[in-house]
Amino acid sequence: MSQKDSQPAAEAARRSPAQQPKLSSAEAQALSEAQWRERLSPDEYQVLRRAGTERPFVGEYTEAKTVGVYSCRACGSELFRSAAKFDSHCGWPSFFTPLAKEAVIEREDSSLGMRRVEVLCANCESHLGHVFGGEGYDTPTDLRYCINSISLRLEPEEG
Repeated sequence: MSQKDSQPAAEAARRSPAQQPKLSSAEAQALSEAQWRERLSPDEYQVLRRAGTERPFVGEYTEAKTVGVYSCRACGSELFRSAAKFDSHCGWPSFFTPLAKEAVIEREDSSLGMRRVEVLCANCESHLGHVFGGEGYDTPTDLRYCINSISLRLEPEEG
């Protein structure tokens, strides 16, 4: 098969997870980095699998007001509800709580010479962003889950 013939297969693999079946934790953990590269666009791979950060104020969900559920773009697991989203004006979508505490993993991140708490999808362990506390936002938790838009897929509520 020529490289040109393999391009449609690679593009099909990169369909949005909304168009792909949701991955179980076992299926996600079994994927090799090469398979993740095929499944995700280069920008998605950089953020989700290499813990990159998209530029501020450019993400598709930064200012979104649509009612629905935000899922992991890598595996399709539900992560956040729009009811927990708030305007933090930080340049990335912000939520005051995940859908369920077990939906995400929080772990210490000391990269970039500072102490932060990284947020990962509990199902596939893809990087989502970081969580910050004690910033004084008028939210029920005083937490700001600062999440890369490119790590999410919004599924609007039907109705």
